Order: sequence, then structure tokens, then C-alpha cells
Amino acid sequence: MLIKQVFIENADQAQDVRVVDGKFVAIADHLEAVADEQVIDAAGKLMVPPFVDPHVHLDSTMTAGDPEWNETGTLFDGIRIWSDRKETLSHEDVKQRAIQALRIQAAHGLQFVRSHVDVTDPNLTALKALLEVREEVKPWMTLQLVAFPQEGILSFPGGKELMIKAAEMGVDAIGAIPHFEFTREYSVESLHFAFEVAQKYGLLVDAHTDEIDDPASRGLETMATLALETGLKEKVTASHTTAMGSYNDAYVYKLMRLLKMADINFVSNPLINMYLGGRFDTYPKRRGLTRVKELDAEGINVAFGEDDIKDPWYPMGNGNMMDVLHMGLHATQIMGYTEIMNSYRFITKNGARTMQVQDSYGIEVGKPANFLIFNAKNWYDALNERAELLYSVHNGNVLVETKPAEVTVTLPE
Repeated sequence: MLIKQVFIENADQAQDVRVVDGKFVAIADHLEAVADEQVIDAAGKLMVPPFVDPHVHLDSTMTAGDPEWNETGTLFDGIRIWSDRKETLSHEDVKQRAIQALRIQAAHGLQFVRSHVDVTDPNLTALKALLEVREEVKPWMTLQLVAFPQEGILSFPGGKELMIKAAEMGVDAIGAIPHFEFTREYSVESLHFAFEVAQKYGLLVDAHTDEIDDPASRGLETMATLALETGLKEKVTASHTTAMGSYNDAYVYKLMRLLKMADINFVSNPLINMYLGGRFDTYPKRRGLTRVKELDAEGINVAFGEDDIKDPWYPMGNGNMMDVLHMGLHATQIMGYTEIMNSYRFITKNGARTMQVQDSYGIEVGKPANFLIFNAKNWYDALNERAELLYSVHNGNVLVETKPAEVTVTLPE
């Protein structure tokens, strides 16, 4: 495959890109096509690495309204409704919905996804199903699974044993939910336990952390300290951290030093946390997001995730990371021209670092040929105009190909 005259990641000069046996083998100003080589004329188009969603819940996807709609729009009602729906889960139910969601995501250019899976279920029905899904989608999607204790590790009967069982079954990461545990003491102990399990089984850590507007919720400091002291560092992700948006500035100043030393990842979920956050405020109403702009300015890795697709926590969602990014840039006021141009990294490279897949990710000679081509010259235009995804290519295979629509506008004089 030869891609002609494409602008790679907002480059000023177009280049040719050759793919052989599923890998990038050459990137140059000009390459001659060889016999029987597929040629894609991408003159004036943009190439970026594939989209990454480092935070979604495939076990609950497509269940909005079943058994009831979350009319209050709160995180806690979402958990209550999901607890009821969890009782009716079946193996095929989970598989069907998860694959449906992954196909939708793939159609929008996603090739790397990390899903949290609720393991506060004595039968581990969803986990068993998603372990099968992970294998079935391998030809077109890299899927990671996080053992997620939705109702707590210490606060749910047998929670510790279920987490260990999930680790033994083959999850990729260990999760936690410190802000939902009954007490501060449980919160701290749950994080220590999660790190111990992750170390024992050689797994990553990704915890729902301080997903609440309460400034007293400070699981993040414990997580960062554990990441630093265990040496897991970049293998650790703090998801949500919305309480950080309510912390006072003096505390954040102190906390930033620790966060930089710990070198952990952050995942913010703008669509869902803008919807769930500030529900208990009158006015002024908090946005319910972590300090994305400040973390990014300090060189700390921050990625955006979709989080929920039509489930008890979010009634909408269509698997398109451009929607996530668009909302995220507005909500966090990352709207300078240069900031917008570079913002694709929140849904590409930064997510790849979060998932620890950098070795197989990026537009570089020798790496797997995973990339997207958009009908725009640069990312500013692609995002602003919602340019068509012309191609999604995974390991040299075309997963998505779009023919731009022909639109005729006739306006009266």
C-alpha cells in the first residue's frame, strides 16, 4: 500500500507513506509505486494515529432505560439502576451489546479501547463474556479489560476475593473506586490492596478516583504515592479525578509536585462528567471535571475517554471520540489555535501511553501500520468541520473507507 502526499500530524509538507506486510516501511517526500501496489491518493489530506478510548464501560453499554431511565442524572442513581440491571445479565447479552458498541467505535476510527468491567458480581458474568470479546475482536481492535469494583472492594461482600479471581482470569488492569467506599479508611485500604494485586499478577492499575464534587475526597494523593513508592508510575491511571476541580489551589500546588514525581496518567471523561457533575450544586454550578489544562501544562499525561455509551450514567453517546474532544476543549477552555491543532493527542497518543501500547503505536517506520486519514489538511479543520474519516487502516488492512458526500446548495438571490 502506498499513500501519496498526505500531511502527517499537521506537518507543513506532504509526504508519501509505504506499508508492507502490515508495517510502515518508508516515509519520504516521494516514493514510486511498484507493481500491483494499492495506491491511495491522499493529496491535501491529514494522517493521524488511530483513536484511543482509554475509558469505557462495555458491560453496561446500550442499557439506557433498562430497567429505568436515570431521571436525576446523578452518578449514584446510575449505580443503583445498574445494580438492578446487573441481576439480569447473561453471557450472550453482554457479548452482543459490547461487540455492537465496539463496531460503532471502530467505524469512527477507534482501534484501541480500554473497558472497565464490573466485578462486584459473584458470578462475574460480564467479565467472562468480555474476556471472550477481547479475543474475538483482536483482528481489528486492541481491547484491554479492567477489573472494576463498582460497589467497592471493602464495601462489597467478598469484594477482595472477586478482584483476585478477576486477576487470575486474565484482566489487563486492576481498578478501584475509593470515593465510593464506606469510609476514608476503607478508601485507603482498597487502594493498597489494588496495588498489591497488580504487583502480584503483573498488571496495570486504573482506578475510578475521586469521581465526586467533594473537595474532601482525596484518594488521588494515596494513588500517586503508591505509584511512586511501588515504581509502577506510568503503569498507573487515575480516572475521572473530578474532585480535583473542587480542591483549593494551595493543596493542588502541593499535590502537583507529587503527581509529577509519580508520573501517572489521567483520564478525563468530558461528556459524562459534564453531565453528572455539579448535580448537587445550585449556583454557581461546578463543571465536574478535573484540572485538565493545568495537568497538561505540567507535562502530566492526560487523555480523554468516552466512558459511557447509552447506559444508566449517560443516555447518549455514539462512540465518536471527536465528540468527546470537542466537548473537552470547550469545558476545559483549551481553545487557542495552537492548542486546538495539537488537541488530537488527547484522543490518540496520550491514550496510547495510558494503555501502555506505545511500542505498537505511532506513524513511524517499523511500527504496525495503524492510522486514520481525514478529509482535511490539518486537525483544526478536521475537528471544526467534522471532516469525513476517509480511511481507518489497522495493521495494513482497511477497516473503514468513506466516500465524501456530494452536497449541492442552491440559495435564492
